[in-house]
Amino acid sequence: MIPKIGIDLGTANTTVYVAGKGIVLTEPTVVAVDELTNKILAVGKEAKDMIGKTPGDIKIYRPLREGVIADYKATLEILKYFLNKVKITRFFKPILVISVPAGITSTERKAVIDAAYEAGVREVYPIREPLLAALGADLPINSASGHLIVNIGGGTTEIAVISLGGIVRWESIRIAGDKFDESIKEYLRRKFNLAVGERTAELIKIQVGSAIPVKNNNNEHIMEVRGINILSGLPVNVKIHSNHIAEALQKDLREIIAGIKKVLANTPPELVADIMEKGIILSGGSALLRNLDALIYEHTGVPTYVADDPLYCVARGTGKIIEKLDIYRRIILSHK
Repeated sequence: MIPKIGIDLGTANTTVYVAGKGIVLTEPTVVAVDELTNKILAVGKEAKDMIGKTPGDIKIYRPLREGVIADYKATLEILKYFLNKVKITRFFKPILVISVPAGITSTERKAVIDAAYEAGVREVYPIREPLLAALGADLPINSASGHLIVNIGGGTTEIAVISLGGIVRWESIRIAGDKFDESIKEYLRRKFNLAVGERTAELIKIQVGSAIPVKNNNNEHIMEVRGINILSGLPVNVKIHSNHIAEALQKDLREIIAGIKKVLANTPPELVADIMEKGIILSGGSALLRNLDALIYEHTGVPTYVADDPLYCVARGTGKIIEKLDIYRRIILSHK
């Protein structure tokens, strides 16, 4: 029997769905490279665990930027790594459905296809992320009705209106989870003279992050953060509140909201009426930022909901397609 696999190849994380088993694996889309020999030393979680702890000749980086391949060789190794980890070998070449950004160019798309074939797959179907996210969020995308999905990943936020199995209007913004982390780092330097690493910034976002200021002190989250005082060069502990993070992310979130408004403004009125009735659906790992749905509703007037388990919406979408290739044949053909 031919194996069927779905891969959400994200800027921050890669998730693998195997037909008949569901989601079997999620690891960071990270590689560790020895710059002296140009040899890849580690991939995934093992590579991410090295961040901030390596000598100068070992480089830790992400081979995808804004959801597309920036380093072909490293991306190929990541695909091989994940296929091997789910026990798929070249003797049993799988059919692969893989996520790509809505605005992918023909050259970028070809790089994804080439890497997949070189990694050892039988057939590869690159499908645009907003469609996969909508499928994974259980939206009836084949109906003659408008649905607005906002997929906030690691590298990009993709906003799309979907109807009859296709994307009617879309906007891709290069602001998402990674940019949130950078904004938190910059804010802490400016506000507290505190230098923290990438992993600490991400942890702060997860543990105490909020999209809007919390007025009730009882609802505010507080975290003690260890870092370096950039004036003295000495280690310090600083208490960070939810409202600090709301302030740090204000500019980034304004840009995402502007993108949503732009898509709505360019959408046919009949579909906007559907969206007003059904609401905006948020997916992607960064959709878990506290109060983000409330902020979007406040600025658009459209009810906004976070999908169930939003981190895995795209992966679940790849799974729905590989489990029922015949039903979603039109979507597959439209992406050829």
